[in-house]
Amino acid sequence: MSSAAEGEFRSPGHPLLLRLLRVVGIAVLTLFLASIVVFAVLRFVPGDPATVLAGADADDDTIAAIRAQLGLDRPVPAQYLHWIGALVTGDLGRAYVVGGDIAGLVGHALANTLVLAVGALVVALVITAVLSLAVVLFPRPWLVALVNGFQALSIAVPTFVTGVVLVSVFAVAVRLLPAGGTPPRGYLDDLSITAQYLILPSICLGLPVASALTRFLTEALRTELAEPYVTTARAAGVPERRIVLNGALRNALPPTVTVLGLQIGGLLGSAVLVEAIFAWPGLGQLLVQAINARDYPLVQVLLLLSVAVFIVTATLTELAQTLLDPAARAGVS
Repeated sequence: MSSAAEGEFRSPGHPLLLRLLRVVGIAVLTLFLASIVVFAVLRFVPGDPATVLAGADADDDTIAAIRAQLGLDRPVPAQYLHWIGALVTGDLGRAYVVGGDIAGLVGHALANTLVLAVGALVVALVITAVLSLAVVLFPRPWLVALVNGFQALSIAVPTFVTGVVLVSVFAVAVRLLPAGGTPPRGYLDDLSITAQYLILPSICLGLPVASALTRFLTEALRTELAEPYVTTARAAGVPERRIVLNGALRNALPPTVTVLGLQIGGLLGSAVLVEAIFAWPGLGQLLVQAINARDYPLVQVLLLLSVAVFIVTATLTELAQTLLDPAARAGVS
């Protein structure tokens, strides 16, 4: 094969690669700008962090020593460069009020939040798949009404109300599941015990996501089933289940993945309330504790981490949509 022909053969892959690089580049730039905003916002908060950390009875020398230890006696640009440089090298500093190494505190809380988020996501995806496919494959009036009622209730009822109801029924009245907390011996010691602790908070956190995804996926499937290729397949005698699973569902996935990415961001935001209801020691609980204690170094890291989670989620969503899109895979810009 000649070099010109080889270049023509490989050229369709370039637009896809360029799009992926563009998405990653935008994510890195957004995270950099977010770090500046987070750093600047905390500098405008009323009050001196050194005075808060030193206490009301501290003298000027003690406050000055704390300011020097925190680097607050340096110019603001130098403080930012020192902070961002430490973050890049993995040095998150110490939480002076809450106590302990920030990396350890955040790592423990992040692990708990991720476990809860994954559990809620599994619940949401299972409910979405079952309800959407059921309504499309078996469009009975009573089933459609049932699914519509589920969607309305999941959106209308606040998360904290759902959590209180779940605890009152399944932990207090029936005493079937724990009211809160995490498995005492860790998540991997006994998976059956872990599942018991995860069920209630995962359902509470996952129901609003399931409602939104069910509504969107159902409408996307109905739209696909009205396309000409479906009419042709039905005329050819292809079973309805095969049309839905192999054709309509595959084409409805790319836009659904985009909605899923947006819902994951909302899910992580709602995790703060769910963690409070079920005494789940995650990032939300840690952030509330840090804000109440006015532990500025810890708050600064947690705020940037929250922004980073949203950015990474949005980036992965766009990458997944790109890879699921047939036109993008074919290299069509």
